[in-house]
Amino acid sequence: MVYNVIGTMSGSSLDGLDIVFAELTEIRGQWTYAIKASESLPYEPEWAEKLAAATALAAKDYLLLHTAYGHYTGRRILSFIEKNNLDHKVHFIASHGHTTFHLPGQQMTAQLGDGAAIAAVTGLPVITDLRAVDVALGGQGAPIVPIGEKYLFGNYQFWLNLGGIANISAQLPGQFVAFDVCPANRVLNGLAAALNKPYDEGGALAAGGVTDTALLEQLNALPYYHQSWPKSLANDFGTDTILPMINTLRISVQGKLRTYTEHIATQIAQAAASLKTQLPDAPASMLITGGGAFNTFLVETIRQQLEPLGITVEIPDEQAISFKEALIMALIGALRWRQEDNVLSSVTGATRDSINGALWTTK
Repeated sequence: MVYNVIGTMSGSSLDGLDIVFAELTEIRGQWTYAIKASESLPYEPEWAEKLAAATALAAKDYLLLHTAYGHYTGRRILSFIEKNNLDHKVHFIASHGHTTFHLPGQQMTAQLGDGAAIAAVTGLPVITDLRAVDVALGGQGAPIVPIGEKYLFGNYQFWLNLGGIANISAQLPGQFVAFDVCPANRVLNGLAAALNKPYDEGGALAAGGVTDTALLEQLNALPYYHQSWPKSLANDFGTDTILPMINTLRISVQGKLRTYTEHIATQIAQAAASLKTQLPDAPASMLITGGGAFNTFLVETIRQQLEPLGITVEIPDEQAISFKEALIMALIGALRWRQEDNVLSSVTGATRDSINGALWTTK
């Protein structure tokens, strides 16, 4: 079977809306993909501000934003379809939305982006709420990309996504596991903003800084890092816990960036080390994707920390780096369309694997 799907993803780093049009092919349980069109659409400042402030809104205003962001997403998708001559070629849309509240301990997760609004604007079937059933079943609802790593990006022992949050996946004997490691781009971008920069391009600022050992030890001692998986992070862990901790210190922005880069690499290495104990004693490889894969200093720092563990690092082509998450949302939508499990309980800790996604259609 072939499914022509548009997948969208809005990351926690608030850099924009990623859209892909993917041809997904399933033959006897084996999946392959081809990205036919892709685009990353930066948020206008007003939308970045609205999304960043969403959790502070009153209930009525939050729901109005949910609807407005759905219409906004629909319009961006419609423009993407027109630009790439995709009329009558798209079977359906899988829209992740923008995560606001993520409280798996209370069995609740929420993403902005009303599926009914997207369907109304585009005239296409739309699948949203891609985490909700897993959370209702006691799961973390995150990370959900491992299903795509399992089906679309094989031949590795580890997969690392460097987005607003860094998360790691691993194929262990008899099970596929994954968890959120630590905040990543959300904090790095927040630190770079002090110099009026949207991000630290290539990690150049961090590379010129000096690690603050006391801060690094304080960061590594945070309780989350000593919890066992499955576990996941809400976006506000980076913005409300880590950034204030860093910004109370009188050290240079470059020093803060260097220290936090070291922190990310340290936590990734510790996570990989804990997982590798359950793998055969042999060399292993890790595929790194997400926006952080363009941060060459961060990747090199991770590489140095993983080398003693016998883990090599691989970086895929630019399209896979930038659009892997949106592509996997498309796959999750295709599995939902087929009424097949699309979130793994071995990753999230739910009571069972589950079929996630609400279907919205105007016909």
